[in-house]
Amino acid sequence: MTISSALNAGVMGLNVNSTRLAAISDNIANSSTYGYKRSEVDFSSMVINQQKSAYSAGGVRASSFKDVSSGGSLVSTGNALDIAINGKGMIPVTDSFGVNESATERDFMMVPTGGFTADENGNLRTQSGLFLLGWPVDSAGVVSAGSRDSTGSLVPVNVDASQFTATPTRNISLGMNLPAENTLAGGTGESFTLPVEYFDTLGLAQQVTFTFTPNVPATGVSNSWNVSIADSAGDPNVPIGDFTVGFDDGLGTAPGGSIASVTPGAGLAYDGATGEITINVASGPITTFVGIVGETTGLTQLAAPFSPTNIVKDGSPIGNLQGVEINQQGFVEAVYNSGSRRTLFQVPVADVPNVNGLEAVSNQAYRVSADSGDLYFWDAGKGAAGDFAGYALMESNTDIAQELTQLIETQRAYSSNAKIIQTVDEMLQETTNLKR
Repeated sequence: MTISSALNAGVMGLNVNSTRLAAISDNIANSSTYGYKRSEVDFSSMVINQQKSAYSAGGVRASSFKDVSSGGSLVSTGNALDIAINGKGMIPVTDSFGVNESATERDFMMVPTGGFTADENGNLRTQSGLFLLGWPVDSAGVVSAGSRDSTGSLVPVNVDASQFTATPTRNISLGMNLPAENTLAGGTGESFTLPVEYFDTLGLAQQVTFTFTPNVPATGVSNSWNVSIADSAGDPNVPIGDFTVGFDDGLGTAPGGSIASVTPGAGLAYDGATGEITINVASGPITTFVGIVGETTGLTQLAAPFSPTNIVKDGSPIGNLQGVEINQQGFVEAVYNSGSRRTLFQVPVADVPNVNGLEAVSNQAYRVSADSGDLYFWDAGKGAAGDFAGYALMESNTDIAQELTQLIETQRAYSSNAKIIQTVDEMLQETTNLKR
């Protein structure tokens, strides 16, 4: 009976508008919740087979989804570990149970933004109990990324083990000029010393001293220097190595003052391709750049005073952890009071083909579903992924004005469907009254 179908359509209209009201209520309630993605409800008609002589109302049904693809505005904060994705993608996290579980047993989730702090164990977590995941970085700066379509290589980001650090010096670059007139016949033979501070494996400051002595010929010019190397960590009076460096006079094709030859002494080796020699101090080998034959970088000999203008070394003394930051590329860096930094983890950007198909869970988190498609991890700022914004959180993408407008529309639609039921009831009452 068509009148009964009208009654059913009215009831379905009440149900779907109740669903939309619930979604609007959630959106308004979470309008100030960081990272919240508004819920939307779409209506679709239901049509049954019709006869020419009569029409039966099919009614309406509702389907809801989260508008994850729409990002909220980023707001600045004072916390270095308040982060958000500026663009496409989400941040990988897990819950408190997943911290101590293997990757296969861990509950993997994603969030668009999060304010992280270190807990009592040094794990970075939000106030709602979601723990940040990332790829570990070793002391050489190599990232253990593993497969990019699997969560197997992700681990909880922990900063507790990095409270103190000391990075030994492994590279020194000598950029300096030696006076050309000192290698002329009749020169004084004056030596020049260059002390260079380095840091050993314990973070202690040591000193390696280079002594440059000109080779003074009986006649003419030698363009040659003997270089002796001493280490303060051992006996500073006993050299740990030496080499001889010769310079071009510029009369040929090579630039004047450039290195013509490097002859290492016993225990040293010179790499002509890189312009480096390796010296062995008490705490291990240090690669030292002296210059490439035919080029004017590194050591030079010109008619100028002794000038150590560009001495560069790596390494750092012992440092106490002052803070942790996440840069635009997603690298978690420990900042020490010694002024040094150390990269601890890389946080990738998680992405799926259909972000609106993700399964929403509590605390503004999402899980991969059959509708979302397969997961893939990008380096921040590469491919389709956005980069990280530190000192920032993402606001809710709820528009209060739009929600209030839809609230009015939903109220009117609900009242109209209620009127349908009332009208059907009156018509059925009239049908019943025919019997009287």
